[in-house]
Amino acid sequence: GASAQDKLRTSGYDADDPATAKGTQMIKTHGYAALTAKDALAPFTFERRAPGLKDVQIDILYCGVCHSDLHTARDEWHMTQFPSVPGHEIVGRVTAVGAEVTGFKVGDLAGVGCMVDSCKHCASCDEGLEQYCENGFTGTYNGPLFGGPNTYGGYSDNIVVREDFVLRIAPGQNLAAVAPLLCAGITTYSPLRHWKVGPGQKVGIVGLGGLGHMGVKLAHAMGAHVVLFTTSPGKTADALRLGADEVVVSRDKDAMAKHANSFDFILNTVAAPHDLDAFTGLLKRDGTMTLVGAPAEPHPTPSVFNLVFKRRAIAGSLIGGVAETQEMLDFCAEHGIVSDIEMIAMADINGAYERMLKGDVKYRFVIDMATLKAASA
Repeated sequence: GASAQDKLRTSGYDADDPATAKGTQMIKTHGYAALTAKDALAPFTFERRAPGLKDVQIDILYCGVCHSDLHTARDEWHMTQFPSVPGHEIVGRVTAVGAEVTGFKVGDLAGVGCMVDSCKHCASCDEGLEQYCENGFTGTYNGPLFGGPNTYGGYSDNIVVREDFVLRIAPGQNLAAVAPLLCAGITTYSPLRHWKVGPGQKVGIVGLGGLGHMGVKLAHAMGAHVVLFTTSPGKTADALRLGADEVVVSRDKDAMAKHANSFDFILNTVAAPHDLDAFTGLLKRDGTMTLVGAPAEPHPTPSVFNLVFKRRAIAGSLIGGVAETQEMLDFCAEHGIVSDIEMIAMADINGAYERMLKGDVKYRFVIDMATLKAASA
């Protein structure tokens, strides 16, 4: 079992750090929370720890809205700790740093993604893959993966995070549109990198939502021939604008058949149960389809024959580690890649969730945190 010190550390308090171990100094924080799975999000005041020796305090400027936020607020994955303050696509400005922080100073732009801590000593953490921490990373909201004190996310005016989990944001970008890179960007970048997508490869992206539109942009920037699969013919022009070379309506059996056995890699971003066989049949021998959407109900079981006769694989991928997330942010800054966003006020979050369920967003909502004060009044 974890030591008392590890438990303190994953809760966001570092036992080596007297300023946080005591947990005496606290910062009043305004946010939006769901108090139960049936409640709409509403103003919520809570306290964060004051920065310890290794902490960075950030005033949140923008926070992206991820489908995971909705799943969690409504307890669709049956693991929510309430009250729930979602938000893990955070961009802001540093307002305070602990005495031992070396990488950030007051005034710097900074980002926080899906994690704020991990055990730091398992095999995955040692390799910089904190997202696969064997003892369970600590989510930016909803606490440590295997249970522990709750954490509150980016639907709030500030956050305090260990320096090891804070990311550098290059200035001169549209900061609101950078925010979704912290989840949607890294969720698609990590598998594209891991399966070595690059020039000369044919890559499919399934679905053109918050994740899919980032997958198209990133695969295109990596030099692949990109084919977007969608059930909506109306998305063709947009997909081509975003960087797709071809668009296939996946309900059109003839159009799908033309692509049989031709893909090196397919990134499937759809977060609803669907027939995976339609896509595994499009992979070359030794091709892989990686799933990054997490439906609340399982996919129908795929056909083994589709896999064994071509040594094809169906894989899964989470976000990236801290180092890879920084690499993704730098790659996007270099290639001029940001998310396509629609800005909303904090008070509009419940309506945004309803629109997100209908797919009525191109392609990511981002909350302007300057509106929080008015919403909380």
